[in-house]
Amino acid sequence: VQLQASGGGLVQAGGSLELSCAASGTVYGVYDMAWYRQAPHKQRELVAEISETGTRNIAGSVKGRFTISRNNDRNTVFLQMNSLTPEDTAVYYCNADVWSIIGRQNFWGQGTLVTVSS
Repeated sequence: VQLQASGGGLVQAGGSLELSCAASGTVYGVYDMAWYRQAPHKQRELVAEISETGTRNIAGSVKGRFTISRNNDRNTVFLQMNSLTPEDTAVYYCNADVWSIIGRQNFWGQGTLVTVSS
């Protein structure tokens, strides 16, 4: 099982980006999915998470600007990021609890860099 994240890049302050992350391999089901981020010299922090039934938890620092969603048929989670600021600059990682041939395990994606210029 692999989590493949994409969608990062360079954007000006006030702009938008959408990240996506798909679970691939022998996947029987995907439970909680989440996005974390890690800025330079800072700890990794939770940005948003969504359960398999769609219950969402959004960090206060991005509430109202970021939206998390998922497509269960494609085992994919999305993060729509609007009104970006330089403080959102970080490597964004997806995370998911996946049920596969080896049971239920937690996986991390490889990270995708988001850079917001002022």
